[in-house]
Amino acid sequence: MHADQKVLFVDAGTGFYRTGHFPVGDFFGPVDLGLHLAGRYNSLNIATGLLAGSIFPGSNRLILTGFSPCWGGFFISSMGGAGLVFDNLGINMLSILNRSHVPSILYLNRTHGEEIQVELHPVDLTRIWNEGRGGVYSMMDYCLGNLGHRYEDDPRILAAGPAALVTDFGAVCSAPVAKGKVSYVDTWAGRGGLGSKMLREHGIAGVIYGGTFIDEDFRDRTVADQWFENKYHQKLAAKDLEATTKYRFEPNFKTGGTFGVNFTTLGGSMLSFNYRSIYMDENDRKELHSSFILDHYLRQFNEETIETRQQRTCGEPCAALCKKMHGEYKKDYEPYQTMGPLCGIFDQRAAEKLNHQADRYGFDAISAGGVLSWLMECLSERLLTAEELGIPEAEPAFSAQGFSVVADSEHNAAIGVNLLDSIIAKRGILDLGEGARKAARRLSRDKGKQVLDRFVYSAFARRGWMVPNQYWTPGVLSPMAIMGKYYMHYGQEYLPPRELGRRNAQRFIKELMMDNLGMCRFHRGWAEEMLPEIMDSLYGLKQAFKENAAITASRITSRNSSIFWESERNIDFVHTFLRRKHEVEGIRDDDLIKWLGLFEKDKLEAALRFWYDIHTGISESLREF
Repeated sequence: MHADQKVLFVDAGTGFYRTGHFPVGDFFGPVDLGLHLAGRYNSLNIATGLLAGSIFPGSNRLILTGFSPCWGGFFISSMGGAGLVFDNLGINMLSILNRSHVPSILYLNRTHGEEIQVELHPVDLTRIWNEGRGGVYSMMDYCLGNLGHRYEDDPRILAAGPAALVTDFGAVCSAPVAKGKVSYVDTWAGRGGLGSKMLREHGIAGVIYGGTFIDEDFRDRTVADQWFENKYHQKLAAKDLEATTKYRFEPNFKTGGTFGVNFTTLGGSMLSFNYRSIYMDENDRKELHSSFILDHYLRQFNEETIETRQQRTCGEPCAALCKKMHGEYKKDYEPYQTMGPLCGIFDQRAAEKLNHQADRYGFDAISAGGVLSWLMECLSERLLTAEELGIPEAEPAFSAQGFSVVADSEHNAAIGVNLLDSIIAKRGILDLGEGARKAARRLSRDKGKQVLDRFVYSAFARRGWMVPNQYWTPGVLSPMAIMGKYYMHYGQEYLPPRELGRRNAQRFIKELMMDNLGMCRFHRGWAEEMLPEIMDSLYGLKQAFKENAAITASRITSRNSSIFWESERNIDFVHTFLRRKHEVEGIRDDDLIKWLGLFEKDKLEAALRFWYDIHTGISESLREF
């Protein structure tokens, strides 16, 4: 079947727009086409996959691509459900070019078969961000209140907040609109700072879109059920229900979602107090997990969210019900880990306060938590002062010893909120306009390298940086071309570094394949195997689709400018992981023992060799032949 992907190009500087067509087969989706357009125009690309609007659950993610101001290379960020309304525009991709002269809202609407309406509406950012619910939430409310009446059906809105204006790690926020009201179930394209790109590089503070265009989406459930029965001896709905168990409710743990399952199972591998837990004794780590997490932080979540069944979707019909809510607060593992235990916060009320402030400002929550925990440790060790950071005099409670779970969590959250306020206002030394890594290097020249050595991040090219995903495993610090997502192996088992690099490459290709069709990774239990088959059945392009994923991965990797770990704590993160595998888990692998000996002899030299071996495994696996 011949098909094209339709791209709407909008020049933010002039308001002019045009459409372009790109054959399926040459390009398969938001990633490979986004890479092509970003390389040509430095555009911000917002797109759905070919299966958007179909019967396949999880197929309506909205994928944002472009060159990240935070990472420095090509980046892919995504949000759940927002592609369902985008599909009603009758296009596959929006590509924003150039820059609006004043901050503006981009309005897109399409009524049935008519041409898309494209308008730019100037806005007063400061006034909007400071009214109502504040920040990104006020921007969404403003868009809906001023432009929502022009849509026949509920539209969807993408919004940037103050963090996008003053830092390089601003996110893009969206939430389903139901009956003329923006819901509390916000979804985020956070990683990579593409909100900062949207606002600072293109002058777009928000996008409101919707329509009533009806295209020919795949809706034949009988045919789909036959595909799944041939593969799994289950119908589509039954297989998807099985594959998404963790994200809905895991009966073995009596909890659900990434928050519930991860915090239940982490035990001694949980990270806390800006990664200082890696230096603790295993028994002390387990006691912290038992007392602070199982008996309090997780218990609160289970009682308030799981037992009361406060579960929602991202805006598309889906059995996963992965959005775990407590009133207006959405509980995901990584934000409530980085702005939870990593910041010395183990109480839901305190974590809600800090997470909500970061969300209002429109930060990438994981990066915000990594930056805050670093600054809080520097405060606790008096490497930096409250006056220098532009906050009221305070010292974080940054040790498990004598820690009061409720009172000290509240105290630390208050410091975190003040630090976020200071970042937005650029008080004292907190100017993160060019990124936290550059700020850390600047501070280390004035205060000594020990300041930078407390900051855990992946480095890319001259200024690029990324706070890692929250798992204690070397994979999250790998020298991949894209980090901060799950484009790497994050399993807990020990792997020789070169083999880890190969596993990273394999994971990269699979995740890229999912993103290139706009598929949520929570459905990967069937999607990784079935997507090539679906492409074969619908387009006769199974082999071309698989080859395209490998080629696209290699082209992204050809731009890989990863830098060896600059922070000593990165090195300690890996070293202590290896030591825990041997001493706590009793692994007697000869290769592991060899690396432990090398780290004990000279950890800097060993770390460089370990890092380079991972890089070798990646490079040899992602070559374009």
